Amino acid sequence: MDAKTQQPMVSIVSVNYDQPKVTCEMLESLRKVTYPNFETLIVDNGSPTTSPDIIKENYPEVQLIVSEKNLGFAGGNNIAVRQTKGDYVLLLNNDTEVKPDFLESLVELMESDKKIGISSSKILYFYEDNMIQYAGTSPINPITSRGADDGDKEVDNGQFDEIKETFYPHGACMMIRKSVLEEIGLLYEGYFLYYEEYDFAERVRQAGYKIYFQPNSYILHKESISTGKNSPLKTYYLNRNRVLFLRRN
Repeated sequence: MDAKTQQPMVSIVSVNYDQPKVTCEMLESLRKVTYPNFETLIVDNGSPTTSPDIIKENYPEVQLIVSEKNLGFAGGNNIAVRQTKGDYVLLLNNDTEVKPDFLESLVELMESDKKIGISSSKILYFYEDNMIQYAGTSPINPITSRGADDGDKEVDNGQFDEIKETFYPHGACMMIRKSVLEEIGLLYEGYFLYYEEYDFAERVRQAGYKIYFQPNSYILHKESISTGKNSPLKTYYLNRNRVLFLRRN
């Protein structure tokens, strides 16, 4: 057996919406990944103005799936998840760039305990110098439906370098055990944008699985490129979905 077939397969899934150039930057970083056994699936989520063709032209190794309409974050990811072949599915935002060794420690953690359903990497802001965006989360307040990411906007001095169980993953980079998806179903599509990963995490926890933060894996995130830093769209969906999340959970 070669190294590739000895390692569990990871299916990396990402959604492109009118940002083929940004998506190509992410794919360029994936070309440097050292983990030997992974596939990449990109869903073009009904991009209205910019053709995704350059993705296929420049990255022929990628499986490009074109959706006729925009199905939102969950709907777009679900199209690809149904076609994945991996033991693990990694949902990765298209506005991220990864480190070459970011997969090894995630897989190692998932392999170490069958009760871990999801694990997320440490996430640093792309445009800031060594500044954390995500290093695990606190619980969501059941009254306000607000939570906080550990370490957000702190300089990374190794203060979050311990592997730990956490309340929620980060949707920009979350590895899910495929058997858990088969057991509890795909992402709920009623949100369209935001809160999907929190909702999914609640279902994972209710099914008896744990959620972990893996600091030995890290990625860089070009935060909120797709919706704008504080666009009306973002404000609307965050508030609408906060209420929906509380009602569902």
